[in-house]
Amino acid sequence: MRIFVTGASGWIGSAVVPALIGAGHQVVGLARSDTSAAALTAAGAEVVRGTVDDLTVLRNAAAASDGVIHLAFKHDIAFTGDFPGAAEADRRAVDTFGDALAGTDRPFVLASGVAGLTLGRAATERDMPVIDGSPMSIRSATAQAALALASRGVRSSVVRLSPTCHGEGDNGFMAALVATARAKGVSGYLGDGANRWPAVHRLDAARLFRLAVEKAPAGSVLHGVAEEGVAIRDVAEVIGRHLDVPVTSVAPEAAAEHFAWLGAFLGIDAPASNTLTRDLLDWQPTHPGLLDDLDQGHYFHTPATRA
Repeated sequence: MRIFVTGASGWIGSAVVPALIGAGHQVVGLARSDTSAAALTAAGAEVVRGTVDDLTVLRNAAAASDGVIHLAFKHDIAFTGDFPGAAEADRRAVDTFGDALAGTDRPFVLASGVAGLTLGRAATERDMPVIDGSPMSIRSATAQAALALASRGVRSSVVRLSPTCHGEGDNGFMAALVATARAKGVSGYLGDGANRWPAVHRLDAARLFRLAVEKAPAGSVLHGVAEEGVAIRDVAEVIGRHLDVPVTSVAPEAAAEHFAWLGAFLGIDAPASNTLTRDLLDWQPTHPGLLDDLDQGHYFHTPATRA
């Protein structure tokens, strides 16, 4: 298939592109910079220049493809205070893809998240988010809209990713937690640290996106979850051991002061199941789990030690 991928040079996309090409697909990647374009060319993909705001570019690229994987999200503005703006741009892109693919039975795969679906139990693929008008629920509503494209003749699916998609080169939540521990001189967790985060290695997540675009039935919800839940205290202990710093509890009311922006997320208890996804697509994660990945040491390399 000829597959158009947004976010193709990003953390997940840079693993999805070789997974697709390795399976014999032709990849066309959206690139907003010369650096991204060069990375995609080096990976063996074609390049379309533009951003998720260039709706005509998105529409034309989708219409010329056999399927679309939409990974791009405006994280740069989302994490600097304009999450609603990022989420609204994402919705416009999804609506554009829906119009371009309607009636074709071609696949459309959207990246979403599992965090916050349920309280007190592991979320399953059958659980649906509450749409309450809050900024965070704007993105959930977009995922619901993507699933609804099945009624318009689009083989749509949503891959809900774990909060941490880990692996070498990660600059996300785990890297931020390590950086905080290094800066503060202690490896912290909130409260008793028993809250759990699901996790997936980015290479396992990439394979799931490839399987989704190849064969996920229309309207499928898939969980990019390899481990149902890893206790944050266990994560902190591995970090403390590698940095040789004390491991300590941080009071929830001090979360923002100690962890900065990460404090708003670190206390979430968000276990999630992957049983239905495994059964539907025969997806079997094979790469290291989160604690084993941390123990490999690459999260603790400074630029000087990498050189």
